[in-house]
Amino acid sequence: MSDPKRLVDILDDLGALTPEWRPAVTAVDRGLFVTATYRHGNRVVSRADEPETWARYVYGDLALTTQTNDGADTSEGPATPTSSTSMPSLMLEMLDLLRVTEGHRVAEIGTGTGYNAAWLAHRLGDANVATIETDPALAARARTNLAAAGQHPAVVCGDGLAGIPEHAPFDRLICTCAVQRVPYAWIEQTPAGRIVTPWGTGFFSASFAVLDVADGVARGRFTGRPAFMWVRQQRPGRGYLADHISAPKAAESRTGIHPETLYWDLDQRFAVSLQLSATWPLLVEAEDGSRESTLWVLSDDRQTWASVDYVPGHKTFHVEQGGPRRLWDEVEAAHARWTDAGSPPRDRFGLTVDPTGQSVWLDGLDIPFPPT
Repeated sequence: MSDPKRLVDILDDLGALTPEWRPAVTAVDRGLFVTATYRHGNRVVSRADEPETWARYVYGDLALTTQTNDGADTSEGPATPTSSTSMPSLMLEMLDLLRVTEGHRVAEIGTGTGYNAAWLAHRLGDANVATIETDPALAARARTNLAAAGQHPAVVCGDGLAGIPEHAPFDRLICTCAVQRVPYAWIEQTPAGRIVTPWGTGFFSASFAVLDVADGVARGRFTGRPAFMWVRQQRPGRGYLADHISAPKAAESRTGIHPETLYWDLDQRFAVSLQLSATWPLLVEAEDGSRESTLWVLSDDRQTWASVDYVPGHKTFHVEQGGPRRLWDEVEAAHARWTDAGSPPRDRFGLTVDPTGQSVWLDGLDIPFPPT
């Protein structure tokens, strides 16, 4: 039977568990923060029906979905994940970026199950941790979970994009859901500290923005490859492919951009994502062993689409587009701006957030990207 020690051993084997976080990870039982029934991939696991499997996954380095469809009935239609307990190794990566030290006051945006808040409270003390959750049911459950673990940080139910002003100021702020725009309220409430949040767009969101705050401005760079759910107020469009391709085909062409490379290469996709609005990609692989695939680019408003067919061995690829926008034309223009800049990797880009909004730059604060 799996137990909390197994998780510690796994994190040790991965090299993810640092001396600073070992006491918290060892002391806080993850099983107290996981629902009796959860989802892992397409599988639903019940503690009552499969106790050994339930425990093996809980004490493994896995992300487990603990809520779907914002808590609404999922008996019909798709079950979209809306809350989870993240991979412990990813949690530790994020906390390492946060650079917490004893005495720091920390705000957490997105309480979820309360597991991350429990680690923070164990290390820093309950009085130095405040966490906010927009979903009342999740906030109530997190309080129960934290109390069972012997931790009692402040758990607030409200809009995390507004921060937690009643407990500010903070030395550190960590957000456990992806955002497209960093709220200035977070900068105001962390006036001389550090902010770590998953950041991106509907086209690509697998980046941590690591921002240091001084003089009312947050600046920093991008790192990592996290996978987090979106903050509810900034979710991009999603859905079934069939719902997004109703517009008739309006144009055909060929492209030299390799669609699978664009989809999987972090640097290309990140740079293109900075320049596209209200779009998301979907790679559909053939099931006949041909290694062929189709990359779809879809608009949030379900009015525009583009598709690129990949065939192994080819150097150019067939493109079709439909709807009022020419999405693949936009992708090609964005890709060209990136190559014209020398195809810079993501770690040369940075983000600035000030009272006027946010901006992305390349190789320094005086080089905006995309070029104006």
